Formats: sequence, C-alpha cells, structure tokens
Amino acid sequence: MNVNNIGDLLSWQWFLPETFRSFEWENLWALHFIWVIPALILLRKMIKYFKNSSLELTLPRSVAKTNPWTYLRLIPSLFFILAMWMIAVALARPQRTNERVEQFTEGIDIMLVLDISESMDLQDFKPNRLEAAKETAVEFINGRFGDRIGMVVFSGEAYSLTPLTTDYSLLTDLIEDISFDMIQAKGTAIGSALAAGTNRMRESEAASKVMVLLSDGDNNAGNVDPIFAAQLAAAMDIKIYTIAVGKDGMVPYGTDFFGRPQMIESYLDESTLREIAAIGNGQFFRAGDDDALESIFEQIDALEKAEIIENRYKETQDYYRAYLFWGLLFFFIWMGLKSTFLNNFLLD
Repeated sequence: MNVNNIGDLLSWQWFLPETFRSFEWENLWALHFIWVIPALILLRKMIKYFKNSSLELTLPRSVAKTNPWTYLRLIPSLFFILAMWMIAVALARPQRTNERVEQFTEGIDIMLVLDISESMDLQDFKPNRLEAAKETAVEFINGRFGDRIGMVVFSGEAYSLTPLTTDYSLLTDLIEDISFDMIQAKGTAIGSALAAGTNRMRESEAASKVMVLLSDGDNNAGNVDPIFAAQLAAAMDIKIYTIAVGKDGMVPYGTDFFGRPQMIESYLDESTLREIAAIGNGQFFRAGDDDALESIFEQIDALEKAEIIENRYKETQDYYRAYLFWGLLFFFIWMGLKSTFLNNFLLD
C-alpha cells in the first residue's frame, strides 16, 4: 500500500487496525490528540450547559419529545472530529522502515599444510596423530566465516589437495578422506610442502595470507630446503604458523602378538619448525595431546580473525499524506454542512 495516486489515498485500508499496528510513529505524542479533541469539545458543551441551566423553560410535552431526526444535527460535528483525528494521525507521522544489512569480510586466505607421513600413525593422540589433526582441522574450518581455505598434504613429496575455496563442505569431505596411502613416497618433505602452499597462494589478493603447518618430524625428503621455502613465503607476505605434533621419547604404536601396546621412540625436530615460524612472522606451537592441539587451533582462530564490515541501508517511507488527505476531506465536508439545516450541535 502506497500513496502514489488518488486511488491509493481513497482506500479504506488506511483505517484498518492491522494497518495502524504496522506503523512506526515519529511523533508518538501527537496521537494523544485523538482523545484530547473529543474531551475538549465535551468540556465546552458541559460548560455551556451549566451556564445556561438557569434559563431552562418548561416546554409542552409535544415539543419536549425527542425527534429522531434531530440526531442528524450531530453529523457536522462527527466530520469535524474525524478531521481532527486524521490530522493528529498525520502529525504523528506514521512510517514503515525497510532495513537491509550487508555483511562482507576483507578476507583471509588460509592454507593448511598437513603431514601424512608414517610417523603420523603413532598413537600418543587418539586414535592417532593424523586422525586427531584431521578432526581438529575440520572444527577449525567450520568455525571460520568468509575465509578461503586450501589444503596441502605431504610425506616424501607434497600434494595440493584443494585450492583456496569457501566451499567448506567440500573441503571437510576431502579432509575426512585423507589417508596414509595418498602419497607413495616415504619421508617428510617440509620444504616441498611449504613451496606447494606458497604456489597456491601466490596470486592471492587477500588482505591477510596465512599458512598453518602441522608436522611431527624433521625434513628428510624433497628437493626444497624448508628455510628457503619459508623465506619465499615471507617474501609474498604469507604468515606461517607451525605446529609440532607429538611427544618426544617412547610413544605407543600398535600392539604385539598378545594384544599388548607396543612402544616406539619418537623424535621431533622443533628447531626447524621454530625457525620457519620466525621467518614467516608467525608462531610456533607444541601439541602434546588432543586437547593441546585443539587449544592451538583456537588460538590461531582468535589471532587470524577476518574483519567483518557491515553496511546498513535503512529506507523509511512516510504515510502521513494519506491521513492528511482524509483530514482535509472531512474538514471541507464539515465546512459544507455546518451552515446547512444540519446545525452543528456539539460546536455551538
């Protein structure tokens, strides 16, 4: 319903209760005139009645008898009150507001670089290091908003699992399918993995670019030095967080013939991962169990929050013209009737 033409102005929908309930009122105080105007008219009539009470005459029975047609004298006053009411409503400025909110982020590009070498099958994490890392990575991804996230997996060589994408459903499905047999080459090629991640992000125009490296071993494969790969990433303004996954010393790995847990020695090269994080202007973390790994991802999530920019568009449409139209219409009708045989009873 609008006020664009005379047909809209003449619509009776302006007087329906649901129409009034749908409005917001700019000058809500003006609605008090709806009861103040009749009260003033009634007060004026009462004062006039008591003032003239001493002049009452005893009329013959036939004259005093009320004629129903005398109620027609109220019609002009009714139109006057309606006119004042409509003007009061117009003065209150009925409005409807349509608010539209647009949200967008400046965007962070995040590349997860995950070690899937044989040592990630050790069971100091439940059920093993790889599965714990996958589960935590999925939780991290599901907690992001508007960021592009990609994935690189590596062992003896690096493999780009997915480019940067906002399709989190596809990404989580691919992560859940990660297994040790995806790459046949043995070893841990950290340098190749960093280079593959950097290559995926080299054309990124995001305000912030982040690489998260999870590994449990030292670089013993590949043909790219990890320090050189970190320097290359830093030159492209890519921040690097490194997570050392696992414990040093004896850790469980499978069971023997009698079903008893077997222990195997685990060694972790922290120094290389620390140096990579320092070169990449990021941070190094040590995750000794599932809870620590989850806490580390929460810290990274808090550190690398995209800036959410919100634009609000508020469109307000006034409807006072419709009520002002009816107010003036009723006023002119009152002006036309008050001088006719329908003498104004309340306003005398």
